[in-house]
Amino acid sequence: MNMNSAVKAYSNVAIESKAHSSDPHKLILMLYQGALLSIASAKNQMLRKEISAKGQSISQAISIINDGLKASLDLNVGGELAQNLSDLYSYMIQRLLVANLKNDTEILDEVSTLLLELRGAWESIRQTEPRAQVSKPHQPPEKTTLVYGKM
Repeated sequence: MNMNSAVKAYSNVAIESKAHSSDPHKLILMLYQGALLSIASAKNQMLRKEISAKGQSISQAISIINDGLKASLDLNVGGELAQNLSDLYSYMIQRLLVANLKNDTEILDEVSTLLLELRGAWESIRQTEPRAQVSKPHQPPEKTTLVYGKM
């Protein structure tokens, strides 16, 4: 095993361990951050004309949005808000596909801006929620489960 493989394996284990120990609210924040980092990587790779790497980074961002953020929405409980988020995630995925095909950094910026706004809104939810009761330390806050219920 070379050094790069070892570092990558360690990184994957560290990320997986962090995800398993995080509450649902923090997991959603991690997904937003992962998508944003993938898009930033894709933009840099696009500018350096690293086509294969750019495609992989955009695919990773799409996967995070689709298989992480969108898949964890609870449309039955979240109602109109969850449906609107689902539609917005679908829009982002389509825009990322177009950005990949056209090598369009402006579209990457557009999707990043949307993700940043959503992440900021999600962060503010935690700040306005009351502290969890000591008797129920593992119960996720109610607002978190209203939209994202499949964590």
